[in-house]
Amino acid sequence: MNPSARRRLTLANSVVGAVVVALDGTVLTVAQPTLRRDLDASLAQVQWTSTGYLIAVAGLLVFAGRLGDRCGHQQVFAVGMVGFGAASAGIGLAPDIGWVIGLRVAQGVFGALSQPATLGMPRAAYPPDRLGMPIALRTSAIGLAAAGGPLLGGALVTQLGWRPVFFLNVVPALLMAALALTVRDAPRARGSAAGLDLPGAALLAVALVALVRTLVVLPATGLTTATVLGPVVATAATAAFVRHERRAASPLVPSGLLGSPTVGAALGTLVCASAALFGTLFVSTYYLQDVLGLDPLQSSLRALPLAVMMVLGAPVSAVLLRRHGPRRTTGTAMLLLLLGVLLLSRLDRASTDPAIGAGFLLLGAGFVAVMVSATAVVVRCASAGSAGVAGGLQQTAMNIGPTVGVAVATTLVGLAGVDMGPAPTVLAALTAIGALSALRLPGRGDAPVTERRPAGHPPGDAAREVRTRR
Repeated sequence: MNPSARRRLTLANSVVGAVVVALDGTVLTVAQPTLRRDLDASLAQVQWTSTGYLIAVAGLLVFAGRLGDRCGHQQVFAVGMVGFGAASAGIGLAPDIGWVIGLRVAQGVFGALSQPATLGMPRAAYPPDRLGMPIALRTSAIGLAAAGGPLLGGALVTQLGWRPVFFLNVVPALLMAALALTVRDAPRARGSAAGLDLPGAALLAVALVALVRTLVVLPATGLTTATVLGPVVATAATAAFVRHERRAASPLVPSGLLGSPTVGAALGTLVCASAALFGTLFVSTYYLQDVLGLDPLQSSLRALPLAVMMVLGAPVSAVLLRRHGPRRTTGTAMLLLLLGVLLLSRLDRASTDPAIGAGFLLLGAGFVAVMVSATAVVVRCASAGSAGVAGGLQQTAMNIGPTVGVAVATTLVGLAGVDMGPAPTVLAALTAIGALSALRLPGRGDAPVTERRPAGHPPGDAAREVRTRR
């Protein structure tokens, strides 16, 4: 297969694979109330259909990325898509809530296999300086799924019940798996003969699972022994992971990525931006529905500018990234995001639809540019042989950030009663921290960088890539 055809098929897999997972999450949210009634499930059980998935995927993303680096991203992506589609079909046929929860955990495992590959495959197929537009198209598609998923899911649930919504992903997932198997990984996408570092993967999984579980249950339970112990376990496991990685012969995360200030700044910016976005969405939706008395459809229509900017703004962000560099593009985007948070924090009963729409538009414009530019930095900084790990790190940041934002918003809004309380202030502070982190990203004049391999480390690429700067 010629390189041009391989790139087109790779881009199709990257885009559709990301959409399949994003669409599943949005339709689940719409289907949960009906699912709860039909299966006579408790609210806590229904919440575990989301929590179980989140914990499974968060703990495995980086390891799955390394597996793709070693075994081939196309192959690992194909396994992930087949498993994700099969689990989706199983949920549609599930006899009780226990089966739904178990299959959602299985979806998390297979989703973790597929998602790092949606960034690893483009990194292996495209030169680093041409990654902006593929990442932008992937981001636009995710935005489209986020906007269209609730509408499509709502129509299906209303007409046919909750079960058919889970069959939506089966055919696309199987089709993408078959397509991936027809595309051979380029030689440089093959991982090295080094081991998979199972101890490192286990330590990282413990740290992430403890952190995610604490963030998910904290708003409902408050400070308990479990919620206090969670951060302690996460901190101890993280420290042990870093110590292990520095000594391991074949570390899970290459030292050039683990200790890279550029990668750390990009990931920190993604965490802060996604936390601010999802926290603000929670607070704004709460205020629109519970205080202003709007129904879900009316609230969704007022938030529509955000989805429109996610779809249309991603290609524009790729052009801006190429012209102005990551630092200026991401920093400006964080300021737009901050303005959106501040504008929506001023919602009151006299707020007009144009003012509300403007706030959501700023949120979308800022977040989409951050996602495109910071993601491009993370992926570019990885050699082709570490692209899966880079994709896993980016996906982990995009799972941790929203969890932090929603946990902050839920806790603080709950304390404030009918008022927004301090939640917008805290979310604005997170956005400001992300803006400061963006200042550490490369400027326009900086050449793309890749991690430097330690001396004696077996090469994973056909051509070694080293860190370079002008």
